[in-house]
Amino acid sequence: MPKLPDFEAWAVFAKVAETGSFARAADDLDMSKATVSKAVSRLEARLGAGLFHRTSRRLSLTESGRGALERAQRILSEGEAVEAETAAQSAVPRGVVRLAAPASFGLLHLAEILPDFLARYPEVSLDLSLADHKVDLVAEGFDLAVRIAQLPDSSLLARRVCDMRVMLVGSPRYFEAFGKPEHPRDLAQHRCFTYANVESPDTWRFTGPAGEEAAVVVSGPLRVNSSESLSASLRAGLGVALQPEFICWRDLKAGALETAMCDWRPPTPALHVVSPPGRLRPARVKVLMDFLVERLAAARWETGL
Repeated sequence: MPKLPDFEAWAVFAKVAETGSFARAADDLDMSKATVSKAVSRLEARLGAGLFHRTSRRLSLTESGRGALERAQRILSEGEAVEAETAAQSAVPRGVVRLAAPASFGLLHLAEILPDFLARYPEVSLDLSLADHKVDLVAEGFDLAVRIAQLPDSSLLARRVCDMRVMLVGSPRYFEAFGKPEHPRDLAQHRCFTYANVESPDTWRFTGPAGEEAAVVVSGPLRVNSSESLSASLRAGLGVALQPEFICWRDLKAGALETAMCDWRPPTPALHVVSPPGRLRPARVKVLMDFLVERLAAARWETGL
């Protein structure tokens, strides 16, 4: 298989010919004079022909050098042009960003703020995928994901936005009929709705006021893979559930739901915006990440507005 042309050496040759000096070419290219000289010598060795006549006072092109100069100048100018164009494009947010998010969170909260992002960055397009299962960012080609979890150590880059409180809730009608549980063990006697997309849906864990831990096996008439779909049954007084605050805050504010067992805290996940490994991100990805962190940190379920 033939070797690739030595594009760097051709560009260095063109710069030496342009400046008429190895030293001046080295200054322009931010290289050492020795590196410039070696690049030209490497090219001459590869060609089997000299490109410059060198004397202590004068540098001039050989016949071979004159014949090669025009194309070498094109290599240099095209390289400079493509770098300048690419750098300019990467500085302006432009193109498609693939974003993954949990379904309920995406419908309730991302959908409300994304119009502002699209208005702010009209040359950016979003490809939004909503699903409650955890996507593989690298394998599935996503640029960013919103995750609500206690993140394990991984190679993904994550920016933490805020805690996402989880609380035990039910309707006033339910608590009037069945009483409010005061301790995790009381939940064994209650109708508990469960969320399927966790490791142990039927085992609820809590930390008490003194740091003590408790776990209880629960049961009930409804299991779902989207927490938002529990809201209607909770408001109807049919059971209790552990719900993220971002889903139930409106019902709590309106009095349609109430909290119970407030001294006992379920595990508290956090909201993160994560991206694949690698520190360099296109401008379109960076501005979306910054926008999500800014807007979600001031979300209404956190401020109570």
